[in-house]
Amino acid sequence: MIRKIVIRGIQIGDNNPVVLIAGPCVIESESSTLEAAERLKQITTDLGVPFIFKSSYDKANRSSIKSYRGPGLKEGLRILSRVSRELSLPLLSDVHRFEEIGPASEVLDILQIPAFLCRQTDFVTEVAKTGRVVNIKKGQFLAPWDIKTAAEKAASTGNERIIITERGVSFGYNNLVADMRSLPIIRGFGYPVVFDATHSVQLPGAGGTASSGDRQFVPHLTRAAAAAGIDGLFMEVHACPDKALCDGPNMLNLDDLPVLLKQVQEIDRIVKQ
Repeated sequence: MIRKIVIRGIQIGDNNPVVLIAGPCVIESESSTLEAAERLKQITTDLGVPFIFKSSYDKANRSSIKSYRGPGLKEGLRILSRVSRELSLPLLSDVHRFEEIGPASEVLDILQIPAFLCRQTDFVTEVAKTGRVVNIKKGQFLAPWDIKTAAEKAASTGNERIIITERGVSFGYNNLVADMRSLPIIRGFGYPVVFDATHSVQLPGAGGTASSGDRQFVPHLTRAAAAAGIDGLFMEVHACPDKALCDGPNMLNLDDLPVLLKQVQEIDRIVKQ
């Protein structure tokens, strides 16, 4: 039995329709963030897809010291608060440091633990203590069954509002592989499972001073994950990925999202009948 988690009326898990978590990788500007959120809300409303907006106020795990990281905690949370207030959207963003947890929990509906931090016991438990929904990104270095202990750490605080996101596993140098077997394995732990379709096509460090990616494979992996049975779909999207300040090579163009979401809905209905 998969737990059901309710986030501002959106139900994820317990055989409910797939939920979309999407947005630009990082906040590039206030106007572009609002524009992306508005467009995503319109697309998902038209299709009847439950939607949670995602964007990062600070990307602390960039390949290069010169990489764009975002506007920072204070300004980023202010922009996300405006998105939530004006568009009535639930929010997800990642936290990287202990001092971010308190302020972020006052604004975000879901606190995301980055893949590289999923084994940091004290950090995982401190995030869970906020009582907010916790989305644990499975590290690229973990087997599917290894993420169960991270969920147990979060649950030890009494907070069982936990989501687990698969984002591929390291395979050789500068490459990730999305093993669809991991989705039912992780789902077997009883927590809603999300598939990260865009980070799964990332090529870490392959750009020299930045990561690269194979955007062309996003639709294929997305459809495969929906067929394997998922509770949510995580995607970073952009109006012009080739001009994005962060993770452009693996982000999906917003124009390509509606058709792909329709396909996901059809597959999801078949799987969950």
